[in-house]
Amino acid sequence: MSPGLRPVSPRLTLLLPPLLLLLLAGQQSLATRPLLVFLIDGFRYDYMDDLNALPGFRELASSGVKVDYLTPDFPSLSYPNYYSLMTGRHCDIHQMTGNYMWDESSKKEFLIGTNPDSLMPLWWDGSEPLWVTLQKLGKKVFMYYWPGCEVEILSVRPSFCEKYVYNPSEKNLTDSIENALNVIRSGQAGMAAIYYEKIDVEGHHFGPDSPQVRTAVQQLDLAIQNLNRIIKEKNMVNQLNIILFSDHGMTKIQWMEKVIELDQYINMSSIAKMMDRGPVVSLWPQDNMYHEVYAALSQVHNMRVYGRQEIPDRFHFKGGRFVAPLTLVAEPGWFIAQNKAMLPYWKNDTGEASAWQNGWHGYDNEFLDMRGFFLASGPDFKRNVRAAPIRAVDVYNVMCWTLGVKPLPNNGSWSRVEYFLNGSEGPSKPMTLCCMGLLGILLALWN
Repeated sequence: MSPGLRPVSPRLTLLLPPLLLLLLAGQQSLATRPLLVFLIDGFRYDYMDDLNALPGFRELASSGVKVDYLTPDFPSLSYPNYYSLMTGRHCDIHQMTGNYMWDESSKKEFLIGTNPDSLMPLWWDGSEPLWVTLQKLGKKVFMYYWPGCEVEILSVRPSFCEKYVYNPSEKNLTDSIENALNVIRSGQAGMAAIYYEKIDVEGHHFGPDSPQVRTAVQQLDLAIQNLNRIIKEKNMVNQLNIILFSDHGMTKIQWMEKVIELDQYINMSSIAKMMDRGPVVSLWPQDNMYHEVYAALSQVHNMRVYGRQEIPDRFHFKGGRFVAPLTLVAEPGWFIAQNKAMLPYWKNDTGEASAWQNGWHGYDNEFLDMRGFFLASGPDFKRNVRAAPIRAVDVYNVMCWTLGVKPLPNNGSWSRVEYFLNGSEGPSKPMTLCCMGLLGILLALWN
């Protein structure tokens, strides 16, 4: 034996095999399970108040976690919250600050994802969404109708993307569920994400308290019942985590009496650019017209006009790259437009865009009708828990936890979510701590 080498301790020789087995067992117990995510657009927090009438949702809630409500980011619109949910960051950090945006330097427009320029990295590269992180780590992601999945973000695309189409059908939903479960069960996907829009569409057209919304919720529940059945048939109950959430809620609007017509207060020729209509409107005044426009709009009832630096800090909005010099925010129920002729009518049975909308969102995110929902079930979640409210930025850490992924820096609160997770020690699973602990034991025995 070389003079510098020491004999191996007999205790170490005896304990080394069981310690290695313990390490392997620890690795297996901490192994991540796949995740199935549902983004249900426009599903208000109280749409599932009567769980007795919704057996699919009831089964998930009884086997998992249902929070009281989820507070969206401001503005309580879709694209800003799609990104807040998937990055854990506020809008002023991830830069997706509206459904309609304008980049003053390039003159490019983002029009609720419908125009070719909406696919430019300009809008999407402000932060890294979870599916991009997973792809970088070699975990494949399959996405169905998810807005933005067709975009190359930070030079990465998901392994599979069924491109967004307006208002995917019930068959689209059920087919997506079956396909997602198949690729998860076969090991092809570490995460599958499904987007469903019908609740939002019916809420806009007929209002949140309408029979049409109730019917749409019941149809969604049938799909959830089918999901629960397939999971049992495929013996995936203890192998799969499921998370459902919405981006925002919905409130009733009345165009006959609650429209703020901007051309009644300012000459629209003084505006170089106006983006969006509704609860939040962005204005770029012409050169030298800022103060005149600001003064005139400050006198308008049922809305607030904010210069960029006047926007409340609690909105986490004013630092956004695409935020306009003037932001108009309507009181709940009120709708801002250039005039009534420019309202976003929709096509009903007549086939003409002449029908009034009866529901909208985008208002102050603390307005109770803007609240969304969060529901989760699976082996990483405690059973039959009714949890306190969370915020959109909190969901990211939950998803990272179930996937065993270290979250990127974010604005979410771990303390708001950790208590409803099984064995949670922090935002990512403690594999390193396990290995370090065993290494410490080995070193102690060596000495």
